[in-house]
Amino acid sequence: MTTTTEKLAIRVGHSPDPDDAFMFHALANDKIDTGRYEFSHELQDIETLNRRAFAADLELTAVSLHGYAYLTETYALCACGASMGDGYGPMVVTREPMSIDDLHGKTIAVPGTLTTAFLALNLCLGGVPDEVRDREQGSSGNAQTFRYVVRPFDEILDRVAAGEADAGLIIHEGQLTYGNQGLHLVVDLGKWWMEQTGLPLPLGANAIRKDLGRETMQEVTALLKQSIEYGLEHRDEALSHALQYGRDLDQRKADEFVGMYVNDWTIDFGERGRKAVAELLDRGHRAGIIPNPVNLEFIG
Repeated sequence: MTTTTEKLAIRVGHSPDPDDAFMFHALANDKIDTGRYEFSHELQDIETLNRRAFAADLELTAVSLHGYAYLTETYALCACGASMGDGYGPMVVTREPMSIDDLHGKTIAVPGTLTTAFLALNLCLGGVPDEVRDREQGSSGNAQTFRYVVRPFDEILDRVAAGEADAGLIIHEGQLTYGNQGLHLVVDLGKWWMEQTGLPLPLGANAIRKDLGRETMQEVTALLKQSIEYGLEHRDEALSHALQYGRDLDQRKADEFVGMYVNDWTIDFGERGRKAVAELLDRGHRAGIIPNPVNLEFIG
C-alpha cells in the first residue's frame, strides 16, 4: 500500500503587476518542481499586503521595505526577490511644471503610508507624518511639510489629471505612462536617492514567516530564487504571462518595466543591496519616520 505525503501549503501574496507576475511565473504555472511544498497565490496591491503582514497570515509575502520596518519579529527578508531602483524609482508628477521646493504645502496623492515610495518622499521633502504604522488605508494626513491623501496606486494618475490632488506619487508602470496624460515629472525619487547616497533605492522585497522554521524558510526561499531565474532564462514565456497585468503597457514597455525591477538585484540583494536597505531604514529612523531601529535578517 502506498501513502501520499501531504504537501505543506505556502500562501504567497504579491502585487498584480508585471514585475511580480514575471518573478512568480514559474511557481504560479508549475514550471519548477516544488517538492514537498504547494504554493497558492493571492494578488493584492502592495499597501494591502503591507497591512496584511501585521496579521502574519501569509507564509511568503511581498512587502515594501518601509513596511518591513514594522514586521521584523514575525518575518525575515528573502535574499532574493528584491525590487531595486538603480538610479530610478517612484516619481512625483503634477499637472503643471514644478520644482521640488514647490511641493511644500501641497496635497500629494500617495499609494499608501507603508510604501517605500512614501518613506522616500518624506525623506526628500523633510516630512514627518503622524501615526504611519496605525493609520488606516484610504486616509489623509499631514506630514508637516506637505499633506497627503491615500489613493489606490492605479488611480493616482487620473486623480492628479482631474485636479483632485496637487501632485501624485506614482509607482509601478505609472513611471512609464504618466506622460500619456500630459503630466510633468517633478522628481524621480530613485535618482534623488542615488544622488544623496550613491546607492540604489530598495523598494520592495519578499518576506518569509519566521515560525516556519529555518529549514523551511531556506527551502522556500530557494524555490523563489529558482522561479526568478526561470523567468530570466525564459524571458519571452514569462513576459507573456506578465503582460496580462501590464495596465496600459504594450509588450515593449512591459519588457522595459520588467527589466527595471527583475534583474541581478532580484536574484540576490548582494552586499551593496543590503547596505542600501540598512541605509534607507536607518535614515527613516533618524528622521523620526520609523519609530525604532530596524534589525535586518536575510534568508538565503
